[in-house]
Amino acid sequence: MLEQYEQALDQWIETKVAQGDDDQLFASGYLQGHFAVVLSQLEVEQDLSQQALAEKMQLCLATAKTELEPADFVLVQDAWDELRQQINSGIAA
Repeated sequence: MLEQYEQALDQWIETKVAQGDDDQLFASGYLQGHFAVVLSQLEVEQDLSQQALAEKMQLCLATAKTELEPADFVLVQDAWDELRQQINSGIAA
């Protein structure tokens, strides 16, 4: 499962780099760092479920909300929503 998450992230980042605007590049880069931390936590805890991923990412986003300007936080939240959909559709396929 961890590999699937990493592949989904890599594909999503590649798309953003190739087609994204400056805001999307910022949000994807910011999200990538948090996502990597969450994946390492999930690996240690040995809970690789989509539910655990979503919960950990929500905690990271709560931190992001205090670190970022409101407009930047919206970009990051939207990026997570998009990545989460890609993960869900990739796993369901």
